[in-house]
Amino acid sequence: MTSSLPLHSQHQRTYHENKFVYPVLSRRSKGISIGVNLNPDKICNFDCIYCQVDRREESETRFVGFDQLLQELDHMLKFVLSGEIYQDEKFQSVPQELRRLNDIAFSGDGEPTTYKNFDQIVAAVADLKHKHGANDVKLVLISNASMFHRPGTQAALKIFDENQGEVWAKLDAGTEEYFKLIDRTKIRFSQILENITAAAKQRPIVIQSLFMLVNEEPPSDAEIDAYCARLNEFVAAGGQIKLVQVYTIARSTAEAYVTSLKSGQVDEIARKVREATGLMTEVYYGNAD
Repeated sequence: MTSSLPLHSQHQRTYHENKFVYPVLSRRSKGISIGVNLNPDKICNFDCIYCQVDRREESETRFVGFDQLLQELDHMLKFVLSGEIYQDEKFQSVPQELRRLNDIAFSGDGEPTTYKNFDQIVAAVADLKHKHGANDVKLVLISNASMFHRPGTQAALKIFDENQGEVWAKLDAGTEEYFKLIDRTKIRFSQILENITAAAKQRPIVIQSLFMLVNEEPPSDAEIDAYCARLNEFVAAGGQIKLVQVYTIARSTAEAYVTSLKSGQVDEIARKVREATGLMTEVYYGNAD
């Protein structure tokens, strides 16, 4: 039985018997994205109030079955590139123009860069991508930027640069106070800002920012102004921002007091970002209308 929810809102991190690799129709990549979940134990160093994963633990991931992950990805690449995926009941309704493999994305149930051998995994995934002749398929890192300062993560980012890679760095706030409210982490906001700046000096990056209602209240005008100021600071420091993604909740969250903005509210935030920064901005709506 298929779900009545739009396919782009169904981002289950499991697929049949797989533990680490799963396909989704991604609204942001405008096609099929193969997800690589390095955190099936649901451990993350953030505990974002809008996350669909319910967690209260802060640690590094314990174990990733390296060989199993690569076997799952090998099969998934064949499954998607051959078009066989569209015979699956869940993916039969994918429009023709979206029947394309856009990327292999490191995302999942936690922060992927917390894995100590992250650079080795990225290198192996890049090799597998080329084995399948998928040279134009992007490697995407969806990250909270908390570990960008670690040597292993910096080595991994270089592998992304060499393999049609994109870095999508999360930034959901403009102030320390709002950052702590939304992302619920012990990591300093200044560390996140420093890490994003350093990464953006080395390559163009995407900023992904999720805004929402918290107890029915949207982010204040002052918070959005501060957020825009942080974006401008990245650029002033020599950072390259290729795109800002302004979006809101499209899936159920672990916290009931967190809900989606209306489309008009998302549009208004994006308008302010464009006017204040001049950066290219895309919007993605939720299910509040």
